Amino acid sequence: MTEAWLTIIGMGDSGLDSLSPQQRRALDQTEVLVVGERLEALAGQSLPQVKRILTWGAGFRPTLEAVLSLKGKPVTVLATGDPMHYGIGATLLRSMKPEEMRVLPSPSAFSLAAARLHWPLQAVAQISLHGRPLSHLNRHILPQARILALTSNGDSVKQAAKRLVERGFGAALCHVLEHMGGVVERHIVMTAVELCATNDVFADFNTLAIDCGQGPNLPPLPGLPDEVFRHDGQLTKSEVRAVTLAKLSPFPNALLYDVGAGCGSVAIEWLRLGMGTRAIAFEQKTERIAMMRDNAETLGTPDLDIVEGQAPACLSGQEPPDAIFIGGGITGLGVFETCWQVLKPGGRLVANAVTLEGEARLTELRGLHGGEMIRLSVARAAPVGRYCGWKSLMPVTIWSVVK
Repeated sequence: MTEAWLTIIGMGDSGLDSLSPQQRRALDQTEVLVVGERLEALAGQSLPQVKRILTWGAGFRPTLEAVLSLKGKPVTVLATGDPMHYGIGATLLRSMKPEEMRVLPSPSAFSLAAARLHWPLQAVAQISLHGRPLSHLNRHILPQARILALTSNGDSVKQAAKRLVERGFGAALCHVLEHMGGVVERHIVMTAVELCATNDVFADFNTLAIDCGQGPNLPPLPGLPDEVFRHDGQLTKSEVRAVTLAKLSPFPNALLYDVGAGCGSVAIEWLRLGMGTRAIAFEQKTERIAMMRDNAETLGTPDLDIVEGQAPACLSGQEPPDAIFIGGGITGLGVFETCWQVLKPGGRLVANAVTLEGEARLTELRGLHGGEMIRLSVARAAPVGRYCGWKSLMPVTIWSVVK
């Protein structure tokens, strides 16, 4: 910590009055103060030793560059709550070394909300909708789930309630917790349906707590029903998708390439597993990309990175992946070779084929690289006149291999 020149202080809703003695001492020693939009009013308070004030409102990148140019001088960033929990601390770590930074947090909004609601924090989904697409909420809406969400403003509350109603959770109990720890703290409780209908105006500085109750279940486990995806028939079917994702073996923060992604079902289910997983979907057909974007929005994975183009050329310049799924195009010239080259050592590649030519290619590759090959046959019960019989899907050959 002797090299730390940047201090990040997380405050409570009472501003400077909420600072601990340690935080106040650090603030009194700073020469440069960096504040966000919500804290700009504090910049005019009595801090005579401050020689320069920077605001994120001038643009994140220009302000970040200005901060980094001051390395070696005492700089303090004023934030709210815990800067390492969906806060500026985690963002700044992408541009500087941990030993350059000292973090002095206050209780996070999640901790304050859990204390007021008596919710065990380890059993609650903690997400941020602040400056992020509201569709991030969708994959957390599950029966009996509890969700704590940071919001962008007062209007976010009604937008979230609308999502709950659309997903069949109109009876979900919503707590709007405004200015927690401040002198104007307020706690409003309504169902999602009531929130949609109310004319109440909510403070921009709020945290939304949702007790989902009962409703339709779209679990985070792989193998969602085929009908929840928009597709043109080129879809990795539910049973095959579940096995494919098991073969891909997701782990925390792992990056997946979905090559020939179609409607994006495998990449989307990879992201829905959570654990900080990331995915890049490569697809050349514009109409399928449109369906993929809709599916990602609906199923709560708007962070799916989509690259339009034909493999293998479109793979160029991307971050090396931890896993690759080739759902289409295994017979394409150079597709496997490029994928194998960019895959990290220890990474896993899974390829599916339904044609004889595709299966022959997988057999050839297995002979060269080893791995495991299975053929998966699925039959679904379907009406046959007045009765019911088995309707077989096309068999799928799945090859999985570790580099």
